[in-house]
Amino acid sequence: MNFNGGAYSPSPVSRLQSIDLLRGAIMVLMAIDPVRVYSGIPAGGVTAGIFFTRWVTNFCAPGFVFFAGIGAYLYGYKINNKSRLAGYLVTRGLLLVLLELTLIRFCWTFNLDYGKFLLAGVIWMLGWCMVLLAALIWFRPVVVGIIGLFIIFGQQLFHTVPQALGLHGAAARWWEFIYPYADDGAALGMAVLYVLVPWIGVMAAGYGFGPILRMNPSKNRKLCLWIGLSAIFLFLAIGSVILLRQSPPPDAPPFVLRLLRQNKYPASPLFLLMTLGPLIALMPYAEKAKGWLSKMFILFGRVPLFYYLLHIPLIHLSALFVTYIREGSIYPAWYASAPFTSIPEGHRWGLGLLYLVYVLDVIILYFACKWYAQYKFTHPGKKWLKYI
Repeated sequence: MNFNGGAYSPSPVSRLQSIDLLRGAIMVLMAIDPVRVYSGIPAGGVTAGIFFTRWVTNFCAPGFVFFAGIGAYLYGYKINNKSRLAGYLVTRGLLLVLLELTLIRFCWTFNLDYGKFLLAGVIWMLGWCMVLLAALIWFRPVVVGIIGLFIIFGQQLFHTVPQALGLHGAAARWWEFIYPYADDGAALGMAVLYVLVPWIGVMAAGYGFGPILRMNPSKNRKLCLWIGLSAIFLFLAIGSVILLRQSPPPDAPPFVLRLLRQNKYPASPLFLLMTLGPLIALMPYAEKAKGWLSKMFILFGRVPLFYYLLHIPLIHLSALFVTYIREGSIYPAWYASAPFTSIPEGHRWGLGLLYLVYVLDVIILYFACKWYAQYKFTHPGKKWLKYI
């Protein structure tokens, strides 16, 4: 079976530096948020320092999901077999779901009381989106991309489905995994942080974007800049108009902070324009970037799941160590339902300590990922390595 329906002739696909570099960069940013969680500093905040500490991490989930869609397209093109690609997406996706409910849940909380608290987090969402993408790859990439854009910009339609179908009770609770319907954000005993819509749309859009990266560098660059800058312009224009039509309260933050404070749960179209636009526009430049910082990002970007599985327990242990030094006790109850922590205000860290712990943990993660990347490279025959 020709993977591209005759549109392209099969040829080897080299690994794209831009994807590894940008994915690695957002992974480094991603580590800020778990440190913030264990520090007790709430998301957002009235000061610019606290606001942007949270805001810069907004690029992480959109980038991860979008690049996963691109990666699925490129892997499918490489193996030229949609059945194998679908099987890979389903098995890897279900592995991610299992990891979210077991190992990752334990690393966040360091307790085995699974009956008390379960979280549908970003890895859960990423896994199920891969499973759903396996059903979409049978269409042409451009069709998958269009479906993805429809889901992103038409996501509010999913809010009306339970009422339209007359769903009640447990049936309506199941819908909470798809798109928010009730007010408490819970679905059958699980805390739902990431619903599947619009994220499956983001992954599908990434899959549809994949063929652009196989074009000649000049056309690739022009399209990436045009798409990325257009998304940024739409975000600024539409977001500004919406805010200017509103009457802010007397204690409202400055206009810029209100513009950047877009809804992430679920991710609104403006949130995705704000975050994906810059990432897409930067792709041509990331492909040519050089230097030690680029090499560090590329290293992280080549072992994303290993990094993710390691960074949460490492940061958790760092937080317990800092708490013991500052308080004389580790207070495990503060973190029993992390990433939803309950740290008394007087015991929260300052931004200086937060960033010190963050930098030290990233250094440790660098050496761990460097070892694992070398191990992965020198053991190509171990098939399980392609899943982690």
